[in-house]
Amino acid sequence: QVQLVESGGGLVQAGGSLRLSCVASGGTFSTYNMGWLRQAPGKEREFVAAISRRGSSTYYADSVKGRFTVSRDNAKNTVYLQMNSLKPEDTAVYYCAADAQRNLQTIAPAYDYWGQGTQVTVSS
Repeated sequence: QVQLVESGGGLVQAGGSLRLSCVASGGTFSTYNMGWLRQAPGKEREFVAAISRRGSSTYYADSVKGRFTVSRDNAKNTVYLQMNSLKPEDTAVYYCAADAQRNLQTIAPAYDYWGQGTQVTVSS
């Protein structure tokens, strides 16, 4: 059983930056692909970014490509999401999730373990 705890959310003005962190415990972190997904009020949870077990592969939603960067440090059991040039439409609760499947996943039901989420609010 993997436990995931996110941090780093907050309130930021449009054009600003935030760095989210997610620390894993209770499992072998390096055996999981990791993803970031988000959910805005009244909307379904959507994929943001994913990174492979060793960090050699990444994948992004079109809406964040070029602005967000996902990375991981397996020695620290931590995955990060650097978010730059933030827009009001990026406002959501951001979740990190762990996936034991072979390929990077882009849909929420594919993920096995979830954190509690961290709120990101971007003001215009």
